[in-house]
Amino acid sequence: MTPTSPRIAIILPAYNEAATVAATIRSFHAALPEAQIVVVNNNSRDDTAAIAERTLAELGADGRVLNEGRQGKGNAVRRAFLEVDADIYVMSDADLTYPSDRIHDLIRPILDGTADMVVGDRHSGGHYAAENKRALHGFGNQLVQRLVNWLFGAKLVDIMSGYRAFNRSFVKTYPILVEGFQIETDMTLHALNRRMRIVEIPVEYKDRPEGSFSKLNTVSDGLRVISTIVRILRHYRPLFFFGVMSGIFGVSGLIAVTPVLEEWLQMQYITRIPLAVLAASLEVVAFLLLAVGIILDSLSHHEKHRAELHYLRVYGDRGDDRAD
Repeated sequence: MTPTSPRIAIILPAYNEAATVAATIRSFHAALPEAQIVVVNNNSRDDTAAIAERTLAELGADGRVLNEGRQGKGNAVRRAFLEVDADIYVMSDADLTYPSDRIHDLIRPILDGTADMVVGDRHSGGHYAAENKRALHGFGNQLVQRLVNWLFGAKLVDIMSGYRAFNRSFVKTYPILVEGFQIETDMTLHALNRRMRIVEIPVEYKDRPEGSFSKLNTVSDGLRVISTIVRILRHYRPLFFFGVMSGIFGVSGLIAVTPVLEEWLQMQYITRIPLAVLAASLEVVAFLLLAVGIILDSLSHHEKHRAELHYLRVYGDRGDDRAD
């Protein structure tokens, strides 16, 4: 039987995007009219949902509006991945910051079978640096990017881009456990950890148009970056994370016990009992942390084995579907 054309779904998470959602829908429909456009209204307090529904109807586009009441971009994307069935998924923001006319470049590696996830790279052309007016956000992006590349031996340029394309195997084997704007970093980590193929395509990036406001906050997002770094180390490199913690407590214990040992060597008795107890406690904690790291590292390896089998099963099913 002749294979049918791939089903493409464009996912647009939207929170209070009444000023830009209509233009975003129109631009993506013009670029790829055969694609299904799904706007996920993420508990908006403005007319985002109504405008999206009206725009889809006016265009006669294949699309719909999903409602997700749990706040956070991660929750919105999760709702779309659960509800929408397609062969190729494209994710973008509904704020006109990403170029819809580059969607063909993003999906081409998926169609060719050379990538599981394609990322619209905002940095290589210098567009993000020129348009971004929040210096601390750029610094946080670079910090996370360098950590991820170091941990996984990768050479990725844009860890946090919101413009991505995925094959069906990625979407149906990706457990979304984050709720907010960490979703992009989490997607990258999932792909790297599962040894999926990532391709980056340089794209243009524009700041939000006048009248549209960012939902990001420098202070809270800075704390979120720190939390993300800690989470990356703890979840993906548990032996390294707990090994470092063990080393800190172990060295602290040695420092604390030094005067106790000096006193014992000089006088053959100890008067600094509290310091000796503290030193012993620190060494016990160091030992426990190292043991936890070893155990979690073994569990992580077992989970990778299970996830790899699941991925191969889903990937094989995808091949059978295409053959039909």
